[in-house]
Amino acid sequence: MSGATHLRYEILRTLRNPLVYTITLGLPLVLFYGVASGQRHVTHDGTSFPLYFMTAMAVYGAMFAVTAPGARIARDRATGWTRQMMITPLRARTEVSAKVVTMYLVAVTALALLFLAGASLGVRLTGTQWLELAGLLLVGVAPLAVLGLILGYLLPGDALTPAIGGVVILFALFGGVYGFQLASSGPLLDVMKGLPSYWLVLAGDATVNRGDWPAQAWITIAAWVVVLVPVAVLAFRRSARRL
Repeated sequence: MSGATHLRYEILRTLRNPLVYTITLGLPLVLFYGVASGQRHVTHDGTSFPLYFMTAMAVYGAMFAVTAPGARIARDRATGWTRQMMITPLRARTEVSAKVVTMYLVAVTALALLFLAGASLGVRLTGTQWLELAGLLLVGVAPLAVLGLILGYLLPGDALTPAIGGVVILFALFGGVYGFQLASSGPLLDVMKGLPSYWLVLAGDATVNRGDWPAQAWITIAAWVVVLVPVAVLAFRRSARRL
């Protein structure tokens, strides 16, 4: 099986999964319209609420999009598909790359739908700002993508769905995805600022008002990636030895 064929297979698997349409694409849209429709003229810390909540729901959908392949990895391990793939000429790097490309395709779709929804409720950005916001969000969910791979290689299939759901909900809660911040000062705020989701939610404000993302945001994202990538490599090797 060639790398292109394997990528096509992964994309088709994803498109045939109803959870992609309900949790990753549908739920953020429903929440956005349900909450933001009645608050078009409200501001949140100097940012229009529709822009803030559009960004938050885009983060929510993107986080689910990039962690969901972990569940497919666990199912492949349980059914023996991963073992079958390992005895073919297909490289492990190609398989993992296909998972990453697929997760980002779904994430891009989630962002596009939320951006269209935001525009329908009055969010007005220039073309450059839309692209900048999308770029920040796609870069910022990289730690979640790596974390999804780690969970997929370490946990059994029946534990993956609640684990991924719990991880995303916690990141969303502490990041302010649900439209409110758990703290405005103190140690809890310091903890929140140590999470990628906190800075992702503020990406809309950074794009419109500040002109750039704070250095702390980039440092936080990079630190998570640097720490998690070696863990993902170890998790993959451990999983491969147990097949």
